[in-house]
Amino acid sequence: MVAAGAWVLVLGLWGAVVGDRNISARIGKPLVLNCKGAPKKPPQQLEWKLNTGRTEAWKVLSPQGGPWDSVARVLPNGSLLLPAVGIQDEGTFRCRATSRHGKETKSNYRVRVYQIPGKPEIVDPASELMAGVPSKVGTCVSEGGYPAGTLSWHLDGKTLTPDGKGVSVKEETRRHPETGLFTLHSELMVTPAQGGAPHPSFSCSFSPGLPRRRALHTAPIQLSVLEPVPLEEVQLVVEPEGGAVAPGGTVTLTCEAPAQPPPQIHWIKDGMPLPLPASPVLLLPEVGPEDQGTYSCVATHPSHRPQESRAVSISITETGEEGPTAGSVAEPGLGTLALALGILGGLGTAALLIGVIVWHRRQRRGEERKAPENQEEEEEERAELNQQEEPEAAESSAGGP
Repeated sequence: MVAAGAWVLVLGLWGAVVGDRNISARIGKPLVLNCKGAPKKPPQQLEWKLNTGRTEAWKVLSPQGGPWDSVARVLPNGSLLLPAVGIQDEGTFRCRATSRHGKETKSNYRVRVYQIPGKPEIVDPASELMAGVPSKVGTCVSEGGYPAGTLSWHLDGKTLTPDGKGVSVKEETRRHPETGLFTLHSELMVTPAQGGAPHPSFSCSFSPGLPRRRALHTAPIQLSVLEPVPLEEVQLVVEPEGGAVAPGGTVTLTCEAPAQPPPQIHWIKDGMPLPLPASPVLLLPEVGPEDQGTYSCVATHPSHRPQESRAVSISITETGEEGPTAGSVAEPGLGTLALALGILGGLGTAALLIGVIVWHRRQRRGEERKAPENQEEEEEERAELNQQEEPEAAESSAGGP
């Protein structure tokens, strides 16, 4: 005799023949429930009552049969037959029988159904993990089970317990709208420790929600754990070089941070983070006064501390200051005007030089003309002086002794 409250499953010609109260029956298989104390042959005094997912209240079945014969019917020996158990047949079954001597016997059964799913499998498995970086191992999938059951992950044969830090699991349960069977998904994320096992082995198992049912295991997958490469110094490159640009010009900032996996790049202006999506390139088109300031980039890597680049200054150059700035384009009208002014200035300088040369030539000619006249005047003056000296000399000689 089986102890009351125990789950009993006896497979035979009908799939399950039970003499106690708790039953588990496989979906789609026939089930026979015995009515204790009922005479083996008619005439019989017995009554079957059931309260399941097919009924709103207690349903009474008669040994004479009826419209419920396709779902459940009373056999000649007083037992109750369910030809094909379904999820809607879960519930309570009761039989009350009276023997030929007037003794009344009651039988109570609580029926649960089950469906063993196919073997679980790991889909989209990773090929390698990075030490110190949260990484997805894969997704374990179990399809077509009832009741839902549970999925568990294992590392090197030992059960993994989610802790929200190094191990996390994201689960999803779906139920088919027609069959009522369940599909389970379990996504595993782990953060391998640096210097840990280089080739860990992961597996997944499905545990039915019924006793005496063994778990189903997936084939294990072995992954490689890579140690992170130290993050090099973050470099910020600006184009045009120096960060000076004419109004309306374009500035391109590129943040170089070699690492695997690539880090996330965020941008800072004047000490404040810019509300922009992570990107290694920052483009400033049509630069205006509001774009001036100091810029830097920050590389964020899961296995390294954030690193910030040196700051660069972006400024706008005024038109005409120290010639055109690299990257700026002059207006066509201003270029033509400058060219015309340059030509006129060159012509004026040439005319001035020519005038100076002509003036010097005229000066030389004038000096040459004056030179003979001066010579004649000097000779006349000398002749007059000589004439005056001769009478004076004669007078002085006549007045002698």
